Amino acid sequence: MSEFQTVAKVGEIPAGEGRAYRVNDRVVAVFFIDDRYTAIDDICPHMGASLASGYVENGSVTCPWHDWSFSVCNGTWMNNPKGKICQQVFEVRVEGNEIQVRAAT
Repeated sequence: MSEFQTVAKVGEIPAGEGRAYRVNDRVVAVFFIDDRYTAIDDICPHMGASLASGYVENGSVTCPWHDWSFSVCNGTWMNNPKGKICQQVFEVRVEGNEIQVRAAT
């Protein structure tokens, strides 16, 4: 099992926004929504845009390139929630003032 890795300090991700961080060999989008941190795979499966730079609203993030939306909590593709496209979700915790993410290598 992989270890947690510190990606940021509490307060570095503004409420209602996301930031991209390298965790092991992948890029993870970490969001701060409703006083909690969540993390999903940062790369949009459609054309490879960074989801962390997308528009966040009502628990989902919209890709800045082509408007595909994903749940920031469970990675579900919001444009077709019954479809098979889903972003990988990563465990997030706060230890002291450090935001940490666990992503398998």
